[in-house]
Amino acid sequence: MDKELYDKGLVTRREVLGDAYVDRALATADDFGAAMQEMTTTFAWGWLWNRPGLDRKTRSLLNLAMLSALNRPHEFKAHVRGAVVNGASREEIREVLLQVGVYCGIPAAIEAHRLAREVFKDLDVEANPSGA
Repeated sequence: MDKELYDKGLVTRREVLGDAYVDRALATADDFGAAMQEMTTTFAWGWLWNRPGLDRKTRSLLNLAMLSALNRPHEFKAHVRGAVVNGASREEIREVLLQVGVYCGIPAAIEAHRLAREVFKDLDVEANPSGA
């Protein structure tokens, strides 16, 4: 493992997905899953997410399209939060999901839309816990 790339990836992963999400993923990695966490942190977050060719917002929007097309709801919801952290608006996320509908199928887009709304609801509650 490239320790420097792993450490860089861990910082990026935490910045995008949040400490709670990353801590949970790492804490639940047993002997079987530890190598997957290491690979994900090193190559996805350390190498890919830190390349200069695309900004984080663009990478987030691409991930939403791919994860919805692949029907990966757990990762999709995490990346909706990440997209918001990276500056994507709800309108931009909606446009990505509309494009998914045309190019990948309406069922994929409907499911992704439903999941995104769940995340937006959670974010709204977090931003205004008193409901005022």
